[in-house]
Order: sequence, then structure tokens, then C-alpha cells
Amino acid sequence: MNRPVGAWTLAVVAACGVALAAASVTLTSTWKAPGEGPLDFVGKKVVALVITADDSLRMSAEEALVREISARGPQGIASYRLIPREELKDKDKAKGWFDRSGAAGVVALRLVGQDQQRVYSAVVWSGGSYGNFYDYYNSSWATVTPIGTGHIETTLTVETLFYRVSDAKLLWAGVSQTTNPKDVASFMKDLTKTVVKALEKEGLTGKRK
Repeated sequence: MNRPVGAWTLAVVAACGVALAAASVTLTSTWKAPGEGPLDFVGKKVVALVITADDSLRMSAEEALVREISARGPQGIASYRLIPREELKDKDKAKGWFDRSGAAGVVALRLVGQDQQRVYSAVVWSGGSYGNFYDYYNSSWATVTPIGTGHIETTLTVETLFYRVSDAKLLWAGVSQTTNPKDVASFMKDLTKTVVKALEKEGLTGKRK
């Protein structure tokens, strides 16, 4: 089942016991604006924006992103500290806050997909209704379900966009995926590290001298 989601559902996934193993974040594709860079954002304000309806998740995720941005030279600032919640979804009002803040860039993260797939373990054929054909036949029609035990593997797809505030131009874009995230905190830590390292590699940020 593949469906776009409007808010991050990782907390629900973990609470339901779907995330059964640790996961790593992988960048599956990236793009950089032609003719842009290397750019120097060291010492400049860069806003961390996580687009989700879950306020508590947004705040913790933005703080994680701020730490990674600030560790590489720019001055990270979380959008929830900058823009009032009631004005966050209004483009014109939000623009005013970005302009007044003096921010040079914005790193925006948004969950764009959640794919779930059942993975089956080895099937034990002995015992139960499998031992007799007619026992099996009767029970199989009564419960038409996949044979064997299994667990749900969940893959989350997140897009990351890096904009310059002065002209609102997209400078870099990337898509990352992770399977079976263990919990929100570890997922966000891995995600922010991966995407900010990619930005650093492209010359869009620089390490503090």
C-alpha cells in the first residue's frame, strides 16, 4: 500500500509495533540548481522547517535539524521559534517573518510517502491444520489469509529542499528513505545528519573554521 500522507505518522507506526528494527536513512536522489555554488552560508541564519501537523514532532525535528545546521557553520533557527503557529500556514504572513528574521536560507523537510509491505518468515508446515488435507481445506476457506507469520516493513520517504530566502530560489533538493525506523528520535537524528552532510558535500554549507 503506497499513500501520500499530510502529516508525519512515524509516531503512530512505532506505537503500533510496526518498526521492528533499527534503520538507516539513504538518499535515493538529489538535485542541485545549475550554476549555483559553491555557496557560503557560514555565519548566516538558516531556518529549519519541518512540515507536519504534529506540533510536538515538528518542534523536536526542527531542533534536531538546527543542531546539524549549526554544527557546520550557519546559524540554525527553528521555524517554530520564528513564526507564530497561527500564521505558519499563511504564505504571505510567513514570508514576512522570514524576511524580517534576516534568514539567508531555509531547509524544509516533508514526509511525502509511506509504503507498507508484509514480509513473511519461514513457514512451518508440520502440525495444525496442515497435517490433513481436508482440515486444511476447511480452515483455509474460512480464513483466507497469507500463510505463515510475518511483520510489516514500513518505508518512509522524505523530501528535503534548500531554498535561498532573498529570491525564494530552490538551490538543492533530495529524497531520502528509511525502512523500519526504530523510533522518532533516532529517525530524526539520522535523517538530519544525512541531509545536512549532503548539503555540506555540495558546498552549500561549510564546516566551522
